[in-house]
Amino acid sequence: MLAGLVIVLLVTLVPTARNLARQNAEIDALRDKIVSQQQQLADLKAEEERWGDPAYVEQQARARLKFVKPGDRSYTVIDATAPKSPTPSVSVAAPRADASAPWYGQLWQSVQLADQPVASVAGR
Repeated sequence: MLAGLVIVLLVTLVPTARNLARQNAEIDALRDKIVSQQQQLADLKAEEERWGDPAYVEQQARARLKFVKPGDRSYTVIDATAPKSPTPSVSVAAPRADASAPWYGQLWQSVQLADQPVASVAGR
């Protein structure tokens, strides 16, 4: 009788304990998520305060949008690093259509010749 009572208690208490442990893990995960979202909110509020400062807005407009004040000169370096090796140039030469043919004949000849380009790669 005692063993039967222990088995009934185990059958009822084990799933309940398992659910309690799972719910505690979910609560901990949600608390961690709340902390990270509060940190993200604080960062966004700090950024919003920075954007409220006219000097910061001016600095961002100069840096991001390349804005300048009247009379200022702006210089932009296109490619600060020189290429390590020259890139090969590719030229494609296809036969030309007959220039004495009418325009629609030249068009049709160019369509036919488009599938037969002769490609050459310089620098190899």
